[in-house]
Amino acid sequence: MRSFASDPALMFLALLALYSPLAALSSYLPVVGRFSQRDQLRLALGLFTNVVIFVLAAIWIGEPLLRLLGISTAALSVTGGIALLYAGVPMMRGIEEVVPEQASATPDTPGASESWRSVLFTPLTFPLTVGGTSFGLIVAFASRGNSIADELRFTVAGLAYALVTGVTLYAAGHLHRRVSAQMRLILSRVAGILLTAIAVTLLANGGAQLVVTSLRELGVL
Repeated sequence: MRSFASDPALMFLALLALYSPLAALSSYLPVVGRFSQRDQLRLALGLFTNVVIFVLAAIWIGEPLLRLLGISTAALSVTGGIALLYAGVPMMRGIEEVVPEQASATPDTPGASESWRSVLFTPLTFPLTVGGTSFGLIVAFASRGNSIADELRFTVAGLAYALVTGVTLYAAGHLHRRVSAQMRLILSRVAGILLTAIAVTLLANGGAQLVVTSLRELGVL
């Protein structure tokens, strides 16, 4: 039986593959490229803070919220797997470099006099960094925890993911021009393979849970 300790690491890898840092660099650059280095640092810290809030909300209150809405975690796990397949297969095939969640908005280049706060939440935090797929994925993994200690492990994984997003944003103005389009495509395909593999795992686990639940309701088990 697989150890639960691997679940937070798997959640982090899934979020990382969905986020795709190199693809995010391309999305961030038109937004942050004309801000000063100091403002880019402020944006990175602000993005980290926003993602931390997003992650904590998904881990600690996401499942009760779904219960209130009448959505089972098994169904959410299957849905998350389908969403990851939708994002991962095109990346794996090299059809698109930017995952759908990031491609849903194409921001205009901000003017040099524009305040960094005006772009922090929209579009940098949402939808370029986090969105509904990310929320569902985090809740699906966190729902497998059975204690406060388990939730804390997922919290650490979520904080690590938030740190990656902040560092990626800060690096956008410095490293993007040094990475060739061909290298971005190769790394995007690797991320797509990882994302697709994790999606299959979520589909298998969620599907099995749905079958067991249905059999119990029918009195078979």
